[in-house]
Amino acid sequence: MSTLSELLLFLERIGRRPNKSLSQNFLIDPNIVRKIVDLAAIQSDSVLEIGPGAGALTEELLKRNVHLFAVEKDPILADELKKKFDKLTIFPCDILKFDLSSLCSYAPLKVVANLPYHITTPILEKLLCERDLFSSFTVMMQEEVAQRIQAKPGSKEFSSLSLFLQFHTAIQGSFKVSPSCFYPRPKVSSRVLHFSLKPPPIQEEAQLFSLIRKAFQMRRKMIRTSLQSFAPQEKITEALVAAKVSPNARPEELSLEQWIIVFQKLCDFLF
Repeated sequence: MSTLSELLLFLERIGRRPNKSLSQNFLIDPNIVRKIVDLAAIQSDSVLEIGPGAGALTEELLKRNVHLFAVEKDPILADELKKKFDKLTIFPCDILKFDLSSLCSYAPLKVVANLPYHITTPILEKLLCERDLFSSFTVMMQEEVAQRIQAKPGSKEFSSLSLFLQFHTAIQGSFKVSPSCFYPRPKVSSRVLHFSLKPPPIQEEAQLFSLIRKAFQMRRKMIRTSLQSFAPQEKITEALVAAKVSPNARPEELSLEQWIIVFQKLCDFLF
């Protein structure tokens, strides 16, 4: 179902229309489907697909001789995919409620997905909470979210999400996808990003991001002001100087490496 005519016939047969509340914008461009799977560098891997929908990516993945698992919230679509693809293991479940650890015996898996756009960030956060299960993510998302993830320090798009993804992953490929490649056609452009998982630079992830998120909650304020609940202002200033940034810096001005230096300088006050 990777062309519009095939998709429309399929939806007519099962008596369904795309469900906006589930972000059902189905891929209808076979070239984009192949390009996504090629970017994922699939070679007889174990793969997790999230939100397979009508199965365009599913069909292409199965051509690559993968051990494919899929999580689909729409029970009717899940049932149709189960009937069509006998080599597919499908779970009719909300990905945010799915027990990822049930796949641990197949790790490391590659994630390949056209993500539901309204829950892209929670999905990425959930996957990274189980990061040892995965080797890479190749995922489609809204262009706006992709820009935030790829943003550089000092830009208005740079956020705690940018830092969180940089902490866990390296982006090794990306391409833009036009709204015309979907049915129904979304109002925004999309982007596919390919992330490889990398070892975390430090072990104290929870404490580091508690600090970072606190600062970004008040991103218009200087860090030495927004983090006063963690440490004395003069110690925060000393930490910023050690990280080679201005004592008047705001959170979006610091790179991940600089945030780690600030965190390490403040550890005595955080534990």
